[in-house]
Amino acid sequence: MTSVSEYPFSQVDVFAPGPQPGNPVAVVHNADDLSAEQMQSFANWTNLPETTFLLRPTRPEADYRLRIFTPASELPFAGHPTLGSAHAWLENGGQPHRPGELVQECEVGLVKISQTANEQFFEAPPLRHSGPLEPEVLEQAITSLRITPEEVLDSNWVDNGPGWLGIRLASARAVLDLKPDFTAMGQLNVGVIGAYGDGGPADFEVRGFLPGLAIPEDPVTGSLNAGLAQWLIGSGAAEGNYTVSQGTALGRGGRLTITSEGDSIWVGGTSRTVVRGSVFL
Repeated sequence: MTSVSEYPFSQVDVFAPGPQPGNPVAVVHNADDLSAEQMQSFANWTNLPETTFLLRPTRPEADYRLRIFTPASELPFAGHPTLGSAHAWLENGGQPHRPGELVQECEVGLVKISQTANEQFFEAPPLRHSGPLEPEVLEQAITSLRITPEEVLDSNWVDNGPGWLGIRLASARAVLDLKPDFTAMGQLNVGVIGAYGDGGPADFEVRGFLPGLAIPEDPVTGSLNAGLAQWLIGSGAAEGNYTVSQGTALGRGGRLTITSEGDSIWVGGTSRTVVRGSVFL
């Protein structure tokens, strides 16, 4: 019989100020002796959008190192797992080098995380891929969203690790009405954003689709919103500070805060632990 070990475990709800839930992330603490195969197998078993593993850092500037897995593959970076894992690390006794600021090491490099009394914010990492979509990619995205080219106000690569592309529609209602064809979407990771008018629950509604990563629709997505913010603020299509609603189509109550400080863009929200205990792997 294969031997197993016990690891502290947290399940954290991220971007959920309440009462509706946001996006869960499973967090395994002290996971240094787990192999990538064990991590992937457990992430497949949890069947959550992401499962993370906290490890000792390899860089002196970092407070901890994080590996992030979907049910199908490892990601170099993701936003809601970053904030949820930071919350779990602090709750489990983690002591940052600098009060009020954490530095996470992950495949994209070092990610800064700041905290207020009610929210944590991560600094949007540099985009790995930006600029206009190739015509064939845009055509595939439009077809998979079951919309017409005339409905697209703008599009751009907004990839900071997961491979996101962004599509801007005329309204939040248009975003909420989408009924994607995930077979046609294939391996594309498509984020869609549209503005609310006055009186909306936020400034924008966002939806994120990742069928190639076994996540047809992600409830609330930090990495996508970071990339969209860099694109929209950089192009002048959005103000430097705004709010986002995501997960509405799935019955979730995700809320994100986008804040600009100089050349940096920060993505924030609330996190709360809903499960705490041990796992045996």
